[in-house]
Amino acid sequence: MPRMKPCYRKWLGVFIGICVVALLLGGANPAADTFTPLVVSPLTTNTGIFLGTDGRLHVVYELVLTNANATPATMKKIEVFDASDVSRVLASFEGADLLSRLRTTGNTTSESPVIEFNGTRLFLINFAIDATSKIPERLTHHVELLGGGTPGSKPGTALPLSYFAAPLHVIQNLVRIGPPLAGKGWVAVNGCCEVAGVHRSTGLPINGRIYFAQRYAIDWMRLDKDGLMVHGDASDVNNYTDYGADVLAVARGKVVSTLDTLDDQKPGTLPDPSAINLENVDGNHVILDIGDGLYAMYAHMQKGSLQVKPGDQVRRGQVLGKLGNTGNTSAPHLHFQIMGGPSALGSNGVPYIVDAFTLEGEIAEKQYEAAPSVEGVWNQGMLPAPSDRHGQFPLNLTIVEFPEEK
Repeated sequence: MPRMKPCYRKWLGVFIGICVVALLLGGANPAADTFTPLVVSPLTTNTGIFLGTDGRLHVVYELVLTNANATPATMKKIEVFDASDVSRVLASFEGADLLSRLRTTGNTTSESPVIEFNGTRLFLINFAIDATSKIPERLTHHVELLGGGTPGSKPGTALPLSYFAAPLHVIQNLVRIGPPLAGKGWVAVNGCCEVAGVHRSTGLPINGRIYFAQRYAIDWMRLDKDGLMVHGDASDVNNYTDYGADVLAVARGKVVSTLDTLDDQKPGTLPDPSAINLENVDGNHVILDIGDGLYAMYAHMQKGSLQVKPGDQVRRGQVLGKLGNTGNTSAPHLHFQIMGGPSALGSNGVPYIVDAFTLEGEIAEKQYEAAPSVEGVWNQGMLPAPSDRHGQFPLNLTIVEFPEEK
C-alpha cells in the first residue's frame, strides 16, 4: 500500500564528543583502562521513557558505533543495562534482530554486522518494560564483538571482545499535551516504535549533525462509522474520511513557522523527488513553540486553510488549519511530532504523553502491512468496550477518539 513518506526539549541535544566507559561485567566499578576498538556513544545525551497504550513503559534512542581499528569489527550482541545495577538486563539484541537495527549514516539498512575500519553505523534501540518496574535513571550498554586488539596487534586478527560503554540518562518528566485533532476513529499510522517504521528509522544529516526528528511522529488518518478511510475513487482527496478535519493546537504557544502555498498532492502518487526540498517536504505546515525548548509540528495541511501566521499566540484547542495532502505524501493525513528545536528535520524528536483520549481499538499490523492500499474496511479490531486513557502515548495502529477541546 502507498506509505506516507517520512515527511526536541533542550535536554535531548546531540551528544558532543566520545564517551566510552569500561565497566567490570560483574559490578559498577570502573575497570583498568583498556583499548576499545569499537567506539560506542549515544546519539543524544538523554532519552525519555513513556507509558504506551499497551500499558508498558517504552524507551527509544540510537547509538553511534565507529570502528577505530584496522581489523573489521563484527557485532555479536548489544545489551542494555540499568547503570545502577549491571545485573539487570533491560534489553538484548543479537543475530537477525541486531542486524535489523544497524543503519548506515546514509539512512540505509546494513547488509552485514561487520563494520569496516573507520566505518560508522547507527544502532536503533527500542524496548519496553513493565509499568510496575523500577525506572532506571541511567542506562549503560554492554557490547560483544570480534575485533582488533591493541594498536600494535597484527591487522586482520580478530579477537573476542566485550565491554560496557555509552552511558545515557533517562528522563521521566515528559511534556503533556492536548489532542491535535478531535472526534472518533483516528488511527496512528506509521507510529512508534518498531525500527522498520518509516518515521522511526529515518535519521537525516542536517546542519552538520544526524537528527531523528520523526522518532515519535504519527501520521493520523481517520475511519468513518463503517471502518473506511476512503470512499469511492481513492485518487480524489475529497473521498478520504480525514480530509478537511480541523487541526488543533496541542498547547498554548507561539507560531514560529508556517507554509500555506502548496496544492494538494494527488493520492496514490508521490511528488517528483527533484521538486522536494527541506522547505516543502512537509507540505503546508505549522510549527508552534510550546515552551521549555519544545516545538509541535503539523504537516501536510490544506492550501489556504491556515488560520495563524508567525508571531501569533495560540491557545490549546485553537484551530490552526485543516488536514490536507500537501508535500511528500501519498494520502491525506496529519503528520504530527514534538521536537527539541524549531527545524522540522534538523531537530530531534521528543516523546510526549496525551492528556486524555479513548482507546477504541487497534488495526492488526499484519493486515495493514499486507494491504495494497488504505482502501477497505479497517474496524475489525475495535474494542467491545472502549477504554479511557490518561497520560499515555498512542502506539502504532491504535484507533482513538480525541475529546472535543473547549
